[in-house]
Amino acid sequence: MNDHVQQKSWFARNWGWAVPLGGCLTIIILFFIFLGSVIFGVNEFFTQSTPHQDALAKINNDEYVVSIIGEPIETDGIMNGNISYHNNAGSADISIPIKGSKGTAQLYVVGTKQNDTWSYTEMYVIIDDTGEQIDILGYEQNNSIIKNE
Repeated sequence: MNDHVQQKSWFARNWGWAVPLGGCLTIIILFFIFLGSVIFGVNEFFTQSTPHQDALAKINNDEYVVSIIGEPIETDGIMNGNISYHNNAGSADISIPIKGSKGTAQLYVVGTKQNDTWSYTEMYVIIDDTGEQIDILGYEQNNSIIKNE
């Protein structure tokens, strides 16, 4: 006699641990997707902000900074700090990692927004290799004083 015993499928034999494990893995994967989208969204908010755009434009036009870290100057990682808006007022205190063809640095920007206009109290670059601090706003102010004399 040839009796064939029907063997249970893999899922029928292992459902007791496979279902909870699959559910937990799904929740973990969804959590990391959510976390990544939050980080990307916040970083996108910072990079599209006026203080970020103004600061990058200023340092890309600054010959001294360009001579030290090279061209093109672009962001190099995730920014730190905070930006807040409320009606026509706001404030920014951010740190932006930047890089050029010759090196890297940190760009610091502090400013306020009044009536849809940003004014900056601090904007400086600290070169990573040397620790040199370059005051972008002071440098421009000194140049304009010399030109007006």
